Amino acid sequence: MNFRTCKSRFKSSDNLVGLFLMTLFAVAFYQTLDDYHKTQEEQQYATNYEERKSHKKDRIADSDHQSCNLFSGRWVFDNTSSHPLYEERKCSFMMNVYACQKYGRKDFKYRNWRWQPHHCDLPRFNGTELLEKIRGKKLVFVGDSLNENQWVSMLCMMESSLNQSLHKSVIRNGNLFTFHATEYNATIGFYWSPLLVESNADDPENHRVKDRIIRINSIEKHARHWIDADILVFDSFIWWLDSTMTILSVIKI
Repeated sequence: MNFRTCKSRFKSSDNLVGLFLMTLFAVAFYQTLDDYHKTQEEQQYATNYEERKSHKKDRIADSDHQSCNLFSGRWVFDNTSSHPLYEERKCSFMMNVYACQKYGRKDFKYRNWRWQPHHCDLPRFNGTELLEKIRGKKLVFVGDSLNENQWVSMLCMMESSLNQSLHKSVIRNGNLFTFHATEYNATIGFYWSPLLVESNADDPENHRVKDRIIRINSIEKHARHWIDADILVFDSFIWWLDSTMTILSVIKI
């Protein structure tokens, strides 16, 4: 009786070990399969890139794609020579707070993802063409660090299109940071206003506050600094991030 009981326990233990090993195998198999599909997608994109490239200019200019919804698409991995669009260490405008590689990031693949609309192609970024389009104009990014990052990235992408002999610097006036491309008479700026309206987080350096307080009816304080802009780019990230704000409103009598 004792021998049979002991033998039964050993069989039960063996079954548990087998089940555990099968579970590990299944997890490893599906993880490998997932990695394989990701690699296949990257390779497939690279293989088809040259074929699509020859039709790219025609497709973006084709009248059939004039109404293409650029916001409907997906992120695709582009490991061709067209990416990345700039090297962090070579950018004169790079700020330490956004210098991922400088401070130890090892994964560089994030630089190779680009947006692909479903029904048309976006042309590769061309800094010279952009500067020509905003010649004599003022483009201003308004918002928090998310838009500041976009502003820095745009300057980095355009830098290779600028006269390398010219001094490239950003001028700060309070919350407004501006770069002026003299040869195009074009201004590209960023204005720190994380909530767009007046708030207690308006200081570009000391903006990490525990309790945010905003004046919902007061946008003039900031707007007067970008009222002369030809193009405005806003972001509303913090509005979605923080749901507990104190709102001060002005009651007009």
